[in-house]
Amino acid sequence: MIRTAVVTGGSSGVGRATALRLVKHGWRVAIVGTRAGALAKTIELSGKPEHMLACPCDIGDPNAVAAMARRVTDKWGPAELLVAAAGTNVPGRSLENLSLDDYRKIIDVNLNGAYFCAAAFLPDMRRNNRGTIVVVNSLAGLKAGALSGPSYVMSKFGVAGLVQSINAEENSRGIRATSVFPGDINTPLLDKRPSPPAMELRGAMLQPDDVTDCVMLAVNLPERVVVEEIVVRPRN
Repeated sequence: MIRTAVVTGGSSGVGRATALRLVKHGWRVAIVGTRAGALAKTIELSGKPEHMLACPCDIGDPNAVAAMARRVTDKWGPAELLVAAAGTNVPGRSLENLSLDDYRKIIDVNLNGAYFCAAAFLPDMRRNNRGTIVVVNSLAGLKAGALSGPSYVMSKFGVAGLVQSINAEENSRGIRATSVFPGDINTPLLDKRPSPPAMELRGAMLQPDDVTDCVMLAVNLPERVVVEEIVVRPRN
């Protein structure tokens, strides 16, 4: 039986890499993002459009997330896997420069979006007594640094707490959750830094597939196993 996964942030970066890997390994994957054209490109890259579903959605809007979840379930049935890989930041991210609108935008995508998506798919996971949720976090979710900015750090600390709460409450019902804490990744999010790193520096960073390897470890372990946290960083 083909299993169903939902991947947020599926239009680029780790979300795209993870969606493509899951399809390669026989999953049906609903990809979620705000850019319909970029989602279509992910489907084109998969080579298996029949096993992918583009779901344009603002994950910071709980009503939009609920509608997205119904669409996925109506088409393919209950999702067994949720990978929350969507994330954002802004150039003006420091305590001195962060605007209220940008603060809310980052919290909505990085924290509220992960919560709304988990809340949308957990009921079916409970009914089926199985499910895996993987959140692509950040080293900023373990220790604050000036480079990330307070809103990003707060959102990542918060989503780490969400994963811990899922495990505390849902493990007995066959549901497990993992936080992957990567260091610098060569994704388009780098371009939102106040001073984006030079292209020659990005090759030494983690690549999206490196983080996808960690996601797949959490997914492919036997159902009796929960790996709660994975920390991965560039060697240099």
